[in-house]
Amino acid sequence: MKKNRFVIQLLLFTVLLGVVYYALKYFLPESYFSPALPFLFPFFFSATAIFYSYLVKSSEQKFNRFVNRFMLTTFIKLMLFMAVLLCYVFTHKDEAVPFILSFFILYVAYTVFEVVALLNLPKQEKK
Repeated sequence: MKKNRFVIQLLLFTVLLGVVYYALKYFLPESYFSPALPFLFPFFFSATAIFYSYLVKSSEQKFNRFVNRFMLTTFIKLMLFMAVLLCYVFTHKDEAVPFILSFFILYVAYTVFEVVALLNLPKQEKK
């Protein structure tokens, strides 16, 4: 139940970010946007859903284990995202700045969304 509700909320959040992206495309110059930006939405959606599912499963165990796994998944996610970022930047040097800015904005947005959902997890379990 928790995971299904989160996936629906995450999907709505992703659609909202996509709508904002397409609205901004009409007002800002084309050079502000990376051509890879539409592909980042499914990437962040799937990564957030996978890591959240793992953290929900680990939250059912001891609190110490959850904290350790939260720190570990945050580190793994950061390294994975850094690898994707570096691979793209080194292969597409002319699009580096728009891609890095887009990636950073999406990283912050999805991370805040995931942390807020994890903070609300104990409240959802009481219901």
